[in-house]
Amino acid sequence: MVSLLGARDDVLQAIERAFPRADVLVRGNEVTVTGPHGEVALVERLVDELLVVVGSGQSLSPESVQRAVGMLRQQTAERPADVLTLNILSTRGRTIRPKTLNQKRYVDAIDAHTIVFSIGPAGTGKTYLAMAKAVQSLQAKKVNRIILTRPAVEAGERLGFLPGTLSEKIDPYLRPLYDALHDMIDPESIPRLMAAGTIEVAPLAYMRGRTLNDAFIILDEAQNTSPEQMKMFLTRLGFGSKMVVTGDVTQVDLPAGTRSGLRIVQEILDGLDDVNFSRLTSSDVVRHRLVSDIVDAYGRWDAEQTAVSGGARSRREGGQATGPASARRTRR
Repeated sequence: MVSLLGARDDVLQAIERAFPRADVLVRGNEVTVTGPHGEVALVERLVDELLVVVGSGQSLSPESVQRAVGMLRQQTAERPADVLTLNILSTRGRTIRPKTLNQKRYVDAIDAHTIVFSIGPAGTGKTYLAMAKAVQSLQAKKVNRIILTRPAVEAGERLGFLPGTLSEKIDPYLRPLYDALHDMIDPESIPRLMAAGTIEVAPLAYMRGRTLNDAFIILDEAQNTSPEQMKMFLTRLGFGSKMVVTGDVTQVDLPAGTRSGLRIVQEILDGLDDVNFSRLTSSDVVRHRLVSDIVDAYGRWDAEQTAVSGGARSRREGGQATGPASARRTRR
């Protein structure tokens, strides 16, 4: 019961917050739930799912309860326990696993398809889960190397004036990939693997002219690729390889007037066999709770700005329609 409800009943309190119309009473090893029939049935299913998670040896948290409740209310085919107990990689005393239903579908898509696009806001685990699958594939000898790349585009800053070699100038762009790598592989072995070419971290420009066989290739921050760069990257695919492309189309740092290759590729490749588009939302954010709220707030603001600009454009077009007639009257 301590494992199920939490040492300080924090899991029990999370259940009570999720079902305000139901009364949950715990006595000894018995849990009694009273309230509307539908709510009681959901609480019963939730407890059953949480027992499976606890039985797998995984600890529970209020966040995992919240995610399980969300899946149950959506009435999805997948069980919450299947999502919360799926282990991708165990390393350095901790296990990496998906935390939401869409994340599990994303991980499953990587197993089932050769090219997977993961599109969603910051904090949804796009790059981190792809990196975990890459390390898993390398350890299982499904691939011979991991190639991590991203376009060298500044997020409103200019790093080109920094002193140092080309490698030192590019390093800040690739730092997020190194950070994720250090979470999954013994840091002492990373230099050896990179020296042997088993792991390669490079800017996207270095991919041109290559054919990448027997590799797990991850393109991060793909919203900052041009359509030409996206085509160049995708055509590097060789035999026995797998590609994962991640990005957030709401955070494009390209110069004004340059279209994002990630936006266009959805129109070009949608429906193509063995290509999957996995879309994550603010509900899949696994960072601080505020990150999800911030993503939603920006989404609402963007929608409002689009509506306002659309209305202004319609008014201008309406004014232009009457312009020539008034001009003719003036000339007459």
